[in-house]
Amino acid sequence: MMLAITTGVILVLAFIFSMLGLGGAMLYIPVFNWFGYDFKTVAIPTGLLLNGITVVSAAIVYYRSKMIDIKGSIPLVISSFIGAPVGAYLTEFIPTRTLILLFALCMIFAGGRMLLSSTQPDKDRMMALKTRIVLMAVGGFLIGMIAGLLGVGGGFLFVPLMLAMGYPTKRAAATSAFVVIFSSFSGFAGHIAEGHFNWPLMIATSVAVIIGAQIGAHVMKEKMKAKWIKQMFAVVLLGVAIKLLVKLYL
Repeated sequence: MMLAITTGVILVLAFIFSMLGLGGAMLYIPVFNWFGYDFKTVAIPTGLLLNGITVVSAAIVYYRSKMIDIKGSIPLVISSFIGAPVGAYLTEFIPTRTLILLFALCMIFAGGRMLLSSTQPDKDRMMALKTRIVLMAVGGFLIGMIAGLLGVGGGFLFVPLMLAMGYPTKRAAATSAFVVIFSSFSGFAGHIAEGHFNWPLMIATSVAVIIGAQIGAHVMKEKMKAKWIKQMFAVVLLGVAIKLLVKLYL
């Protein structure tokens, strides 16, 4: 029964996060933890796996709609792919309480940044190519490391980074979905190498995220406005961060 309820919740979350260009691990992981699964050995690696599956499913829709900047995102893909296993390795040396605190603080930063920018129009000019490449290389590695460490794909940081570089909101969300594929599975591989997995949970929830992500990606492509995407993104992040901090300190 617990597995069925968890799977249903994950399906709904995959629908929401695929619209934002995110894998959803930032909510998958707390959900698993709330339902009693161990944070380090089950919640984080399963969250990374589902993160990857969610964005693969959504990215297929975005790719067919020509919404993804594949060439422009290559530096971000490479650097985050390298950084994610480094972060996954570091989880062995950092206490669970510290990981949860870092997780919440990252979400507050990203959510606050997105909420402040939600009423601003998209930039009409991109940063210079050389500047973008440097920012993507350095930022991608750091975000990838954070993603592997905290068990998230990094989309909640990739999207704000790309918006700052001048990407339109929908293109940033779609491109983020593509980039997160690599950091998610790279980080997941690092955790599997450490022996962290729960196969029944992984299989059941993987099916759920495939269904939810496909529906969400189609809704975002056809119905969603840039302002709505930013506001949804911010509210979800801040809400989960507050919930984690309350549980941590009360």
